[in-house]
Amino acid sequence: MTLSTLDPRAPFVLVTHELGRRPGSTQRVTRTVPAPGDLGLGGVVGVPERADVELNLRLDAVMEGVLVSGTVRARFEGECVRCLDSIGGEVVAEIQELYVYPERADDPDTETDDDEMRVEDDMVDLEQPIRDAVVLALPQSPTCRPDCPGLCPVCGARFADDPDHAHESTDPRWAALAGLLADETKESGSTRAGPTEEN
Repeated sequence: MTLSTLDPRAPFVLVTHELGRRPGSTQRVTRTVPAPGDLGLGGVVGVPERADVELNLRLDAVMEGVLVSGTVRARFEGECVRCLDSIGGEVVAEIQELYVYPERADDPDTETDDDEMRVEDDMVDLEQPIRDAVVLALPQSPTCRPDCPGLCPVCGARFADDPDHAHESTDPRWAALAGLLADETKESGSTRAGPTEEN
């Protein structure tokens, strides 16, 4: 018999002993746990480490194992991708994951996936499914408001602070011609003679 690697005291580990492996039996779980580190999208937006993560879950015993479903809520923080202002909000993610009993997973007559989640010693570890669900539910390109005008690409000024902000610019394709015209104007101005009388 393989000893379980799960710690029943870990925040995302649930004990399913109450279900008794009786198909049709149900267990409700409501708890608040600290968010793990790196729960987000590459530093752009995410749930702060150790922030409250609210779990409202239902565990159903089925023939294959334990079906976990429900919602996950947490607050997120990040930066607006347009103006880089700090933003925040609440992410609500849906989770549904089947944890297979080890004897069914090891049964050669049963089709199983190597990535399939398993029940270990009447316990299930929800961390990875919750990570996946929260990351998918987070805004992929978060903005402080839908119509955020962003930053000036030249100087970085916020267009929201100065809607009329602008820079005079010359199309680089015309820059050489503009230089020639300026030189010609200078030369013609310096060689221009005064009016002459006709003989």
